[in-house]
Amino acid sequence: MGENLTRPARDGRTDGPPARAVLPPPLRARLGPVAVLGALVAVVLGLLFAGDGGPGTVDARIGAAADGTGAWWRDVALATDFLGEPVGAATLVAAAVTGCLLFRRPRAAVLVVAGTGASVATTKLLKPLVGRTIHDGSLSYPSGHTAFLTAFALVVALLAAGRLGLGRTAGTSLVLAAALAAGAAMGWAQVALGAHYPTDTLGGWCTALAVTPATAWLVDRTAGRRGDRPADAGRPEPR
Repeated sequence: MGENLTRPARDGRTDGPPARAVLPPPLRARLGPVAVLGALVAVVLGLLFAGDGGPGTVDARIGAAADGTGAWWRDVALATDFLGEPVGAATLVAAAVTGCLLFRRPRAAVLVVAGTGASVATTKLLKPLVGRTIHDGSLSYPSGHTAFLTAFALVVALLAAGRLGLGRTAGTSLVLAAALAAGAAMGWAQVALGAHYPTDTLGGWCTALAVTPATAWLVDRTAGRRGDRPADAGRPEPR
């Protein structure tokens, strides 16, 4: 079950409804190693392709398989790509935040913004450090589009796992399946459209796997500290 945190009132009663953790406690032990592994893979790939201006052997083979996509599939790729563009991404985030607020889950709304934002920001920080380029010299590693959609799927799956009270195995399976589906869809779209090398999308996927659970943990920890603060903290003492 999700962790319910209540703020104690001065008379011993709870002050307001319980706040459900956005990183369900049963999933913490499983997602911690996943986040570490994701970070390691992202760093290793970044080191391998640092300064490159072309595809690697694996990239070339996968890119050739994805090349020549028909008109209908190209439309699907463009529609998927739109979800990672500013307008599409903002629409997804706004819809999710609205849903969280309607269900009175402000902490979840914070995670939607912070989880996706931190993942994309991390890719923007890594791109100039890695220096891998594509086409006209555009920085390509890691893929921000793939990181965004993966992070968004991770956040939604985490919130669903907590809401449904899923256990460690079922919850972890749901979260990883959602991340894999979203990352594969956006990764395919980026390769099919020629916007990224396949390993760029893998790096973006791993970046989201590393950043999103860590962000969820930070959101819970920060909210927990604020909740533990006495209700009258900061008020001047009566004289």
